[in-house]
Amino acid sequence: MRTSVKWVVLVGAFVAYTFDALEILLLSYALPDIRSTFGLTTTQGGLLATATLLGIGVSSVTAGWLADNYGRKRALLLSLAVFGIFTAALPLVPNFEVFLLLRFLAGLGLGGVWGVVSTYVVETWPAAQRGRAVAFVLSSFPVGGVIAALLAGWLLPDWRLLFFLAGAGVVVPLLIVGLFFTESAEWAAQKSTPVKVAEIFSPALRRQTLLGTAVAGLALFAWWGGSTWLPTFLHTDRGIPTATVALFMTVLNLGMFVGYNVFGLIADRIGRKYALLLSLTGVGLTLPLYVVAADRAALLWLGPLFAFFAAFTGIFGSYLGELFPTRVRATGAGFCFNVGRGVSALAPLTLGALATGAGLGTGLLVCAGIMLCAAVVMAFLPNLRSAAEVPALAR
Repeated sequence: MRTSVKWVVLVGAFVAYTFDALEILLLSYALPDIRSTFGLTTTQGGLLATATLLGIGVSSVTAGWLADNYGRKRALLLSLAVFGIFTAALPLVPNFEVFLLLRFLAGLGLGGVWGVVSTYVVETWPAAQRGRAVAFVLSSFPVGGVIAALLAGWLLPDWRLLFFLAGAGVVVPLLIVGLFFTESAEWAAQKSTPVKVAEIFSPALRRQTLLGTAVAGLALFAWWGGSTWLPTFLHTDRGIPTATVALFMTVLNLGMFVGYNVFGLIADRIGRKYALLLSLTGVGLTLPLYVVAADRAALLWLGPLFAFFAAFTGIFGSYLGELFPTRVRATGAGFCFNVGRGVSALAPLTLGALATGAGLGTGLLVCAGIMLCAAVVMAFLPNLRSAAEVPALAR
């Protein structure tokens, strides 16, 4: 593998996942104005996020299967095109029902990007540097969050223009991937008979598939339940103006960016498993502090601390990919992570319903408890800490 190839993949994958994150996170910022436009209840607002995550959940099978059978590059291009087109179409929606449908369809593309870019990096970077490389690429998620917060601050309440610009902007990563990416040499070298999704449930892989999916499901349920409603919580429960909420979320995402890259180094040093345990436990313990803080200054400083620990999705990128052999790597890793995101589709709706009776603060505390449960399940998975150990599971 030429050195230049791994750097092209690193930078291009970073840009692609930035747009993926941007379009996932925009909804949480625009949700109050969308609810106002269509006269939606809290539960209906949660359904919009749920539809997106359900689409992502369905992609857990389709995108990974496409990548393992037809190549990483084709699957990535298709995923980018799908969510770009359906996001750019949102300004045309006449009602809640059409909005719900388009968010589901966009989710089919949004879910594919994580698995493919993670697999690309795993297959182009040496195992000893893989944790930090994948974490760097996936640290583009909070970068997308910062961009989403800035765009929301500038353009809201005009959510139609906001979504159109975000969707049209996907032409940037499409050009980068289309013009500069080459197909994964590791995938091309082992391509033989067609891959079947059932292979990840073979006796040799069943345990890591089920446990990996359980950890991702718990962690992402807790994360999406909390993050979808966090801007609303700050605005309605803490009385923080919308413009200031955007600032708070920008600072929070900067803390997350630092956390992703620090935890990438930690993962390469102590192993992916223990880095994940530290990340999941840290989120579970700091989220309650963030919720109970009433002072704005405390919220401003606790936010980045809470977000610093929320690096688990970055570590998942290398860890889940290493749990599976090259032949079914995209299918296996994508299944675990995106089924987890599909399960988390219930989180915004559940938290929205819970908020009606108990308040958003209580819902966020429940999310913290679920995150700690994810850490407990993670303890039953193997530790992948060196190049010598990886082939034993992933060759």
